Amino acid sequence: MLRGIPCSVYRGGTSKGLYFLKSDLPADIATRDAVLLAAMGSPDARQIDGMGGAHPLTSKVAVVSPSSHPDADVDYLFLQIFPEKAIVTDQQNCGNLLAAVGPFAIEQGLVKATGDVTSVRIHMLNTRSIAVAHIQTPGGVVEYDGDARIDGVPGTAAPVPTDFLDVAGSSCGALLPTGNAQDIIQSVAVTLIDNGMPVIVVKAADLGQTGVETPEAMEADTALKARVEAIRLEAGHLMNLGDVTDKSVPKISLISKAQNGGTVSTRTFIPHRVHDAIGVFGAVSVATACVLKGSVANDLLGLDVQGAIDLEIEHPTGFFTVSMDIEGEGKALTIRRSALLRTARKLMTGEVFVSQKVWPL
Repeated sequence: MLRGIPCSVYRGGTSKGLYFLKSDLPADIATRDAVLLAAMGSPDARQIDGMGGAHPLTSKVAVVSPSSHPDADVDYLFLQIFPEKAIVTDQQNCGNLLAAVGPFAIEQGLVKATGDVTSVRIHMLNTRSIAVAHIQTPGGVVEYDGDARIDGVPGTAAPVPTDFLDVAGSSCGALLPTGNAQDIIQSVAVTLIDNGMPVIVVKAADLGQTGVETPEAMEADTALKARVEAIRLEAGHLMNLGDVTDKSVPKISLISKAQNGGTVSTRTFIPHRVHDAIGVFGAVSVATACVLKGSVANDLLGLDVQGAIDLEIEHPTGFFTVSMDIEGEGKALTIRRSALLRTARKLMTGEVFVSQKVWPL
């Protein structure tokens, strides 16, 4: 027998996932994880017996609930489901799925629309930080159509501008977990940084790459993947993340000079596949490294900026604009504001079915 669970499917930014109300899932974490694995069809590379899309970017879950946080409207828990492994992890945030949390919360009655634009304050449980998403709600109804365009997504949609509050060090305890702008791992200079996402920034050339290889070419390079993973495993301990063998963080971004008029070019391991674009918080962390004096990114680019700045982070399918307001240098660097633009679209709402062997009635 099958059990139906209320569920919505949204595209958020350049990702896609299942959205649940927390109250519709099992309270027991082990049972909840078993339900989500069954719903996605993991572990299986094709996820053929579930809703997953056979890629980390389409094997994601958002769990939303009313918030008890004094500065938030809703809580958002992001869960990454591994396609090929029976792993559900909450060790990272997802700024792409975040883009649809506001629309989902409004449509589920957790937040009341307040005019043409409704600002939804979201407590991101993974990193214990706040994001404010500004949702188009003309006539009190979520509007998904619009003229905003983001690279990696065809067509246009309503804009979802989002401000991030106090995300520096949210996973690792500090913007620079080691206190250094540069460290040496496996004889390679790296910058270990966490401005919403733990990221290892390394010059592509230091790993024998041009930085403009396709994701497919990098994924097929077994020697490169082994070296990247060796760096990642050592960095995990230095970044206060422990043994990251079965974790989805830290990410590792290979950087090179911009190719298309942007600030920097990136290729990002997430961690075992190469992103077709770049994650939201990953882009914020890379952008922060670009303006951090002494980092490998700043050494490559030679930027000298203060105050408000837009940084264009190039990726395999376009670019990502990160708006920042900064002051100070090195360990004294303060990020006064990080903001970006995403879009979202509701794809389906209904029920997802799992066996009652997984969650008995």
